[in-house]
Amino acid sequence: MKKFKHIWITTIVFFISSGFAGAVLPDKKGCVDHPVFPTRMPGYNISNCETKDFDAFNFETGKKDKTSVEGRLTKIAYSIEDRSKEPSGLAVARNYENAIKSVQGTVLFTDKDRFVNGKIVKDGKEVWVQVQKGNGAIWLTVIEKAGMAQDIVANADAFGNDIKSTGHTTVYGIYFDTGKAEVKAESQAALQEIAKLLASDPGLKLFVVGHTDSVGQLETNMKLSQARAEAVVQALTKSHGVAATRLKAQGAGPIAPVVTNRTEEGRAKNRRVELVEQ
Repeated sequence: MKKFKHIWITTIVFFISSGFAGAVLPDKKGCVDHPVFPTRMPGYNISNCETKDFDAFNFETGKKDKTSVEGRLTKIAYSIEDRSKEPSGLAVARNYENAIKSVQGTVLFTDKDRFVNGKIVKDGKEVWVQVQKGNGAIWLTVIEKAGMAQDIVANADAFGNDIKSTGHTTVYGIYFDTGKAEVKAESQAALQEIAKLLASDPGLKLFVVGHTDSVGQLETNMKLSQARAEAVVQALTKSHGVAATRLKAQGAGPIAPVVTNRTEEGRAKNRRVELVEQ
């Protein structure tokens, strides 16, 4: 079975702490905090842990039907020795909610004193988390999914048809690290399809338009989208033989979303490249 790559995400966790109260038992040998939550509530040790390269977990939804998610599974059990210093369920819930939100993740379900579920999306990959508060314990479950399926697959023929009918087309599958403009290696399939489109129509000239989500400052996103559009043009001209005179880069930042930026799914769709006929 093909192993899933780890998704290393540094999360700022807003754990309330005034220092550890009393001695804390050592963690179970071989167990460490998950990179999604590199710190923990004060006074807790890891009493048990489990990792599976591929498994499924049913996330609480507050309804009869739970949400089943498949991927790399990590379970960590935290225990507190001094129960007199144990935080309330609400304190635990609020801390993990804030941790998820701090990296633009989405809190999917919380019942305030027992469960918190959330989803974090980074570089096209989903990380699902569930935190459960018990008596003297906190149970953390993390599922790292594979890359999300794209609604639109990079295809030269589809791009050409879109441009003929509407004058533009949307390209998914061109990837960048958060806040950066270097085109990632896994973008090659989409770039090849753009090059194929241009080769099939020698007279076609395109604006390569970069789009971002609305997270962050407008000016920063405008500059980032311009830099990303220029990086795509450079990749097409240097690595795929496209004449520079046929392409012009333009950044649109967050000002032309295709869906709402209020959800992580929406923000992922708004981070895109569009090809517009000149």
